[in-house]
Amino acid sequence: MPPFQEKSLFETWPAIRYVIYAIIALILSVLHVVFLNLISVSSITPDLLLVLCVWIAITEGQFIGIFAGFGCGLLFDILSADVLGSNALAKTLAAFVAGYFFKEKFTDQTIGSYKFIIAVFVSSMVHNLTYFFFYVRPTDITFSGFFLKYGVASTLYTSVAAIFPMLIKAQKLTRR
Repeated sequence: MPPFQEKSLFETWPAIRYVIYAIIALILSVLHVVFLNLISVSSITPDLLLVLCVWIAITEGQFIGIFAGFGCGLLFDILSADVLGSNALAKTLAAFVAGYFFKEKFTDQTIGSYKFIIAVFVSSMVHNLTYFFFYVRPTDITFSGFFLKYGVASTLYTSVAAIFPMLIKAQKLTRR
């Protein structure tokens, strides 16, 4: 007779993950709008919501990641009073790209390794190409200059910010 094993909350009610993702997205959106300017470098800040979208796409798969990207982007558009839909489109495309890093039985290993940073970097490039496309004004600066200043710098800053969740996950993996 096998010993009785208690089910975790996620096994009992699997949809709780999505509620937790939504709460985290709301908290990160508020943090981004209110506090992230404190750590900005030349008005460039890391995109913490993008890191969350990549995490979700790698953990849950491409399909759920796309919904998460759209929801996080739309939430951020509403809270930041930005052009409605620009973040939603950019984060949806970024989560779609991040979904290619999903391997069903290896999600923990992917998030706890350099592969997560690569996924964030590639997804951030796609996000920034899409997002900053809507903000180039030909009279101000060229697209390439604008993208190098904001797109590449933002991608690097977001990738550096993604090191922290990767290290936390890697530490939990080594404890097992």
